[in-house]
Amino acid sequence: MPNPPSLDNTIGKYRWTICSLVFFATTVNYLDRAVISLLKPYLETEFKWSDADYADIEIAFKLAYSLGMLGVGRIIDKLGTKMGYALSTFLWSLAAIGHAFVTSTLGFSVARAFLGVTEAGNFPAAIKTTAEWFPQKERALATGIFNSGSNVGAIIAPLTVPLIAETIGWQWAFIITGALGFVWLILWFYFYEVPARHAKLTKAEFEYIHSDVDDLAAASIETLPKVSWFKLLTFRQTWAFVLGKFLTDPIWWFYLFWLPDFLNKQYGLKGTAVAVPVAMVYVLSSIGSVGGGWIPLNFIRKGWEPFRARKTSMLLIALCVFPIVFAQYLGQINMWLAVIVIGIAAAAHQAWSANIFTTVSDMFPKRAVASVTGIGGMAGGLGGILLSALVQKRMFVYYESIGEKETAYFIMFLICGGAYLFAWVLMHFLVPRMKPIDLDSQPAA
Repeated sequence: MPNPPSLDNTIGKYRWTICSLVFFATTVNYLDRAVISLLKPYLETEFKWSDADYADIEIAFKLAYSLGMLGVGRIIDKLGTKMGYALSTFLWSLAAIGHAFVTSTLGFSVARAFLGVTEAGNFPAAIKTTAEWFPQKERALATGIFNSGSNVGAIIAPLTVPLIAETIGWQWAFIITGALGFVWLILWFYFYEVPARHAKLTKAEFEYIHSDVDDLAAASIETLPKVSWFKLLTFRQTWAFVLGKFLTDPIWWFYLFWLPDFLNKQYGLKGTAVAVPVAMVYVLSSIGSVGGGWIPLNFIRKGWEPFRARKTSMLLIALCVFPIVFAQYLGQINMWLAVIVIGIAAAAHQAWSANIFTTVSDMFPKRAVASVTGIGGMAGGLGGILLSALVQKRMFVYYESIGEKETAYFIMFLICGGAYLFAWVLMHFLVPRMKPIDLDSQPAA
């Protein structure tokens, strides 16, 4: 949880206002991308989609998101957090609304691609904002809080999107959710500025934010040259983050895009009937996101070194995902047992995400945070494409053609259960000990 009230009252708590803005942006970001999974039954009927068509549309989003991640982190590092975040949100809101005017399957692929490349800006900007506004010991908690916005967006979606589609049409589901981004832009420009220039930030809170930086001058706008992707890729720390995202991001994509389909094909739920079970999964995810930030903070308060606290937390979280391999067995007893175990796995993913993102700001200086986050985000998107193309598109279509779709989901749950443990082992091998990087004097490690 955030600092005790007595501490925040002493030093100030404006940084949590900034965290709230990033939480709101992340909520809108995930709401916009989740809409299509809930409209899938309506769009399948209108456009005659097969699972392969839907997988292709999903791949278009992921490919664009991956490529966007590679470039957008660099752009945000150049433009700065304020303008970079605003530009990304403005463009993805336009893209989300644009879905309402699509009239073909190909058109949806184009619209999803535009949404993917523009939505890629959220996490590099959010992680950079957290690095600018929070000391190291609070970053995992702040990341967990804003990252829980992804779950809130995914909760709001099933509670609203099918209702909108059934009452005023699927087009309005895209328009209404997309317009929320413009509301956020107004708040962002009103409340946000970097700490060094913010009129509402107290001197005590400014010093607290930068309490783990030896030279407070580093808190000002950085004038050092930006770092190339090629140099960043020479560090083992970059590759630890890249591989961790490559192996685990696809699992979250699977939950986001296929959970309503799983409930439909396995239990016959459709439309508003999926709202409660899907919402439950993401309520649990929200708890996991915040809890994932609290776990290492609790270890740090007990005297643990931050990197050890982060790595131990990630191992515990990875173990919490494994029971998902029993989801279908439990679902044969009662559907809600399957929903709960999937929800626990999704919660563990969000806890993992809060920590893996924070490893970037632990190891890299602030001027490289968005770029490294973007590289890792691209890797996560490519992992998602690979999973969709080689597993979901081919495997799901095959097993559905022989009337055994449940086998495809069983294989997917096995993949989900092992991905995080494998990722943790690789990350530990690449970065066994904490070694912050000095980009200007330290050779590639």
